[in-house]
Amino acid sequence: MLRFLAAVVLRLLANAAGLAIAAWLLDGFTVTAAAFITVVVIFTLIEVVLDPLVLKMSIQYAPVLRGGVALVTTLLGLIVVTLVSDGLTIEGLTAWVVGTLIVWLGGVLAALILPLFLFKKTMSQRRAS
Repeated sequence: MLRFLAAVVLRLLANAAGLAIAAWLLDGFTVTAAAFITVVVIFTLIEVVLDPLVLKMSIQYAPVLRGGVALVTTLLGLIVVTLVSDGLTIEGLTAWVVGTLIVWLGGVLAALILPLFLFKKTMSQRRAS
């Protein structure tokens, strides 16, 4: 249970980092401060639900696309969040394409780096035992 909770917190923080980086770097990619947490939670929930579904579909129908599942899931998550929330606005094809890449890459990098800081004590205790 703790491992699942840690994974959820990590995914929320990684997605928050990716969305914040995209909003900071791109002109057509806007996340309002008031709705930031809502956008992150909705986006993360959508990714958690869609990721296994898109992976299964890609394995079954287009195995070549298996590596792009995370990008497709990120794009679908952004589309759904813009439809259900006024907190995220993406304008223009460039903002959609580059925004998807930035959110995905920011999330991946945060997911790799954050555990080193968040779970440092736990990791050092495991190494010691």
